[in-house]
Amino acid sequence: MTEENQYDAVIIGAGVIGAAVAFELAQRGWKTCSVDKLPAAGYGSTSNSCAIVRFSYSTYQGVAMAYEGMHYWADWSNYLGGPDVDESGLVAFHQTGTIMIEAPGGHHEKVVPLLESLNIPHEHWSVEKLQERLPLLTDGVFGPAARPDDDAFWVEPTERIIGALYTPDSGYVSDPQLSTHNLQRAAEAKGSTFVFNRQVVAINQEGGRVSGVELDDGTQIAAPVVVNVAGPHSYLVNDLAGLAGTMNIGTKALRHEVHHVPSPEGFNFETDGMHVSDGDSAVYFRPETGNNILIGSEDPECDEKEWVDPDNYDQEIQQEQWEAQVLRCAKRVEGLGLPHEKKGVVDLYDVSDDWIPIYDRTDLDGFYIAIGTSGNQYKNAGVAGHCMAELIMAVEAGHDHDAEPLKVKGRYTGVEMDLGFFSRNREINPDSSFSVNG
Repeated sequence: MTEENQYDAVIIGAGVIGAAVAFELAQRGWKTCSVDKLPAAGYGSTSNSCAIVRFSYSTYQGVAMAYEGMHYWADWSNYLGGPDVDESGLVAFHQTGTIMIEAPGGHHEKVVPLLESLNIPHEHWSVEKLQERLPLLTDGVFGPAARPDDDAFWVEPTERIIGALYTPDSGYVSDPQLSTHNLQRAAEAKGSTFVFNRQVVAINQEGGRVSGVELDDGTQIAAPVVVNVAGPHSYLVNDLAGLAGTMNIGTKALRHEVHHVPSPEGFNFETDGMHVSDGDSAVYFRPETGNNILIGSEDPECDEKEWVDPDNYDQEIQQEQWEAQVLRCAKRVEGLGLPHEKKGVVDLYDVSDDWIPIYDRTDLDGFYIAIGTSGNQYKNAGVAGHCMAELIMAVEAGHDHDAEPLKVKGRYTGVEMDLGFFSRNREINPDSSFSVNG
């Protein structure tokens, strides 16, 4: 083994969270090597992330991590080491704020007490104030969500929404792939190596712990620590390590669609809009380049979930899902049309059994996981990288994380995050929304 192929840690996956783990370990003096089978950092599911930064989670720990995570984006240049760290420039964080539609029995009832407990700025807007700020929004209660082929979908509303919950600090990131490239360059400036177009085909082990990885071209990379951040392929990487069936919480790949439609005539949603979470209509939407609106699903029961093979799935927009999402959004956004040309993206979520990520060690010493993150963890890349680095260093120094879960203090908020909450051995969390809301 040459010295060039010896590292302190190998990170499998160079999406946004994998790149953040590399950067955080590199900042602590670790020599890391990130391996990804795709041609560039952030080229997989990260590239198609909606990149929304919000705090509307279903649990205290979820909200705490998300609010801490926002501060990384707000401090992006300083966090990475200065504006010149990436020759491609730094990504922009559009701090537009978020409004969550408040309907009777809505998700806001769970979120508000959590915001209050963490002193996160928020306001309750009346329907009148909401429509003053976004005059194209309608005020009907349309839920529970249905699909256009259900007669219930077309029933006119008889109730009016309560108003909206506004969080001014939230927003979205303009280019998720660029944000990952930023992290790559920042990690490389600290000595990290990135290897692309190569797939890990074996997790090497010696004496009951990992000793490195083997790549598809036969290259052997030695390291006492391996971190699985492989996104939708993460469960397959766990299988390579012989860990199938060793965790109480599993992950699998979920096919998901996001659609782009023009803003209604006479309103510039790109400049005057914001992120809207509409649990009543079961969609979320935000501004998109070219005065478009990006529309995603909040995973209502009426939308059948497509669990797929991450290497073999339908990558074309389905007419039925296109109509369901766009028409649900059109109920809330007055004047929103249904274009003949379907525009959007199809990609995969790496989803855990309860839609809460797994940030943990494993039963194989030296092998760590940051998985089950898709759909709601892009925003947490910085803080997830920090927590994983702290966890790895603590466990490698002898801390028994399974017996005494590590608690990590937030860099920005000072809030203590209990990593036991994200354990592989936890029970399925009944407080989860079992959706992108976490």
